[in-house]
Amino acid sequence: MEASVEEDEQTWNREKVPRVMRIVSTRLSQRDLVSLLLVSPWLYRILISYPSLWLVLDFREMTNAGDRLVAALSLSRYRHVKEISLEFAQGVEDIHLEVLRSKRFEPLQNLESLNLNGCQKISDDGLEAISNVCSKLKAFSIYWNVRVTDVGIKHLVENCKHVVVLNLSGCKNMSDKSLQLIADNYQDLESLNLTRCIKLTNVGLEQILMKCFSLQSLNLYALSSFTDTAYKNISNLAHLRILDLCGAQYLSDEGLSRIAKCKSLVSLNLTWCIRVTDLGVIAIAEGCTSLEFLSLFGIVGVTDKCLEVLSRFCSKTITTLDVNGCIGIKSRSRDELLHLFPHLRCFKVHS
Repeated sequence: MEASVEEDEQTWNREKVPRVMRIVSTRLSQRDLVSLLLVSPWLYRILISYPSLWLVLDFREMTNAGDRLVAALSLSRYRHVKEISLEFAQGVEDIHLEVLRSKRFEPLQNLESLNLNGCQKISDDGLEAISNVCSKLKAFSIYWNVRVTDVGIKHLVENCKHVVVLNLSGCKNMSDKSLQLIADNYQDLESLNLTRCIKLTNVGLEQILMKCFSLQSLNLYALSSFTDTAYKNISNLAHLRILDLCGAQYLSDEGLSRIAKCKSLVSLNLTWCIRVTDLGVIAIAEGCTSLEFLSLFGIVGVTDKCLEVLSRFCSKTITTLDVNGCIGIKSRSRDELLHLFPHLRCFKVHS
């Protein structure tokens, strides 16, 4: 009897517990996983035996993240790592990325996603170093960095040929030259975020619209310099689903009539596009009949007329509509909007 119980317990420990741990561990953060490694040698062996648990290195908001990254990549369990996040981490500098290049860590050769958001001490030199060893990158993000210039973008496009998701939000020292480089080298790009890249002009955006035909998401938030001319070729983006034009103060109905040719649009942010009137919104309603999200926040030149047309063409799809601050629209109570758009779930995008 006792032998049978002992045998059952051994079977449980050998077969059931590892399965349970594998299921549970997939729902844990990387930090919790690392903590579990310290519980016991037995648990360590179980967790290490599942390579799928060690595909992500997450150092978000950590201190001494540069040193931690170098140390982690020397561990065999991260030899298959696909994603590294250093978002808003402290202690990440060019020298750490240069160490990674010098050591030529094998895991970096298969890295697919790198997030350097908020790593403000990284410059063109660091970008050259890391791009040199991460040739298979598909997603790269370096939000809020004022040290990276066109030189760094040149290194990126030359070394990382497979990028399809690119976030350069807040990189204020990039110019149209960077957009030319992106357009020439990333024609399969699917997502591009250029928020607050204030040196960009029509010339740069026109290059993107003439060559990056696979774009599905384009974020031009807080870029007030673009005029209607910049959008003359936007109809080339047949797959475009998300377009953010918040603060495009020179965008008028003429530009919107061109944007209306992007038939696949489901999300359009026109917040503070102060030159827009009913004519432009009506063009959008008639052309973009799959629209789910629309913000007209702060536009005083639109009236109830555009909402009536919008309801006629998009009432079955729109779930988010912000008309706050649109003083020309009189019928904007919750009940009135629900009458026009019965599937509305969100009435305010901005607080």
